[in-house]
Amino acid sequence: MARVYRYSARDASGKHITGKMKAENDGEVHSKLRSMGLQPLSLTVVKGESGGLFGPPRVKPSELMIFTRQFATMISAGIPVFECLSILQVQTGDRNFRKILANITEKVRGGGDLSEAMKDFPNAFPRVYVNMIAAGEASGQLEEILLRLSDFIERSEKLKREIKSAMVYPVVSLTLVLGITIVLLVFLVPKFKQMFLQLGVDLPLPTRIVLGISGVLTSYWMYILGFVIALIVVFALYKRTENGAYNIDWLKMNLPVFGPLFSKVALSRFARTFATLMRSGVPILGALDIVSGTVGNKVIETVVMNAKQAVSEGEPLAKTLEGSNVFPHMLVRMVEIGERSGALESLLLKVADFYDEQVSATVEGLTSLIEPVMLGIMGFLVGGIVLSIFLPILKLQKTLIQQVG
Repeated sequence: MARVYRYSARDASGKHITGKMKAENDGEVHSKLRSMGLQPLSLTVVKGESGGLFGPPRVKPSELMIFTRQFATMISAGIPVFECLSILQVQTGDRNFRKILANITEKVRGGGDLSEAMKDFPNAFPRVYVNMIAAGEASGQLEEILLRLSDFIERSEKLKREIKSAMVYPVVSLTLVLGITIVLLVFLVPKFKQMFLQLGVDLPLPTRIVLGISGVLTSYWMYILGFVIALIVVFALYKRTENGAYNIDWLKMNLPVFGPLFSKVALSRFARTFATLMRSGVPILGALDIVSGTVGNKVIETVVMNAKQAVSEGEPLAKTLEGSNVFPHMLVRMVEIGERSGALESLLLKVADFYDEQVSATVEGLTSLIEPVMLGIMGFLVGGIVLSIFLPILKLQKTLIQQVG
């Protein structure tokens, strides 16, 4: 099945070039780029352009993790690879994954390499996974590689869950606060506005501001809604561009509260993916190439690609990372020590574990901080609207008491 790939490459003069290309698999894209005189840097499948309206359905990481662990157990028992795949194909509950495994099983049964068969299904097997399997096949350590892969997937998913738990509460809370505020301004405040006009009350400034906002929302809601939708579309299109993705990732890493969290997640992903690939026998240049496309942050991806170029020219990796001003001093020093001692992958795994712990601590801190902040925002918005409505009523009551007295 032909897919559309977004590629990043360099020409003979060193100029960075990006574009899209339709091909059957990664290898075909690499061959076409080299025939054009380009050096491939990174490759990703473009979602929504790879078969069907939304592209092929992705296999859940939990499904892939179970498959990998069971695969490792069967390999350790001495069962041939194609028989392992046949058994696992029947056991999986994911219909899409079952079809993929059936296809891979036939290719392996016919004498093909497992990694090459997996490469045709990037929606199920990421580049990291395929390259580690290829390293395991070459070194004869497929069982050990599969165990490392399952641990890698498990840790990655744990990190994602922690990030989601940190983001869900503020997003849901803010949505509820804005929803309640809009309901009050659109449905409740206009009724009081009519009453105030009939009574001829001299309205205080807070009340006039709230009534003005309510009037704008009720009169121009279609224009406001259209503007918001247009803003979302422009943002989505901008994010798809190279500069847009880079600037948005830079902004995320420099946000006041969530910035440190996003930075630690990206650094943890870089360190763990890089270490896992190197420990599995993937050469350092190949590992840097894969990491750049899987780290999920354009800022770090750019630094890693520059580092790959520098390392290929004989420069130490630590020196390149240090000059980027993106990687913290501690990580750079660990890379430097690892390069000197030959234990780079072990030190990078320690760095990844450290940042995972930091992410967990940051998530707990944010959760405890966000709750009072959200309550304060709700109190300010809802309480402000209610107070602005009652101020004229209290003023009218005071006037009536004075007249009666």
